[in-house]
Amino acid sequence: MKSFSRHISLALLLGSLAIAAPAQAQEFKAGFVNTDRIFREANTAKAAQTKLEQEFSRREKELLDMGNTLKTASEKFEREAPTMAESQRTMRQRQLVDQDREFQRKRREFQEDLTARKNEELSQVLERANKVVKQVAEAEKYDVILQEAVYINPKHDITDKVIKALNASVGAK
Repeated sequence: MKSFSRHISLALLLGSLAIAAPAQAQEFKAGFVNTDRIFREANTAKAAQTKLEQEFSRREKELLDMGNTLKTASEKFEREAPTMAESQRTMRQRQLVDQDREFQRKRREFQEDLTARKNEELSQVLERANKVVKQVAEAEKYDVILQEAVYINPKHDITDKVIKALNASVGAK
């Protein structure tokens, strides 16, 4: 008899756990934010991109001009080389190699500077976005917000909400 009542108690306990488990699972609220979309679509990210373009456009144009000048000089050398004296040809070749080396150095420095500034600007955008994500998560009672995942059901994607809130917070400043 004790064994029978123990089985009934165990069955009731397991039954109540089975009923309680889905209720608890429904209380957990997860969301997802697509950081790449924020970097493309948020006004702060667009403003950062415009700022970088303005900041680096002069150097980019100088590099483009320098590359075109080097190309023109190389083409001219190729045309004139067969009729040049050996010493003149050697001297012009050295000049072209030096110009190319200088061009490559300036291009590398430009790329490094641009990358460093882009990282600075994007980290500021991400910092602001993370504050907004936290505000949305707290206001809508999310338990977790993910920024990277292999798969996300679109119903859990709150990127639009974050971009709207981020754009609104920038407009309010």
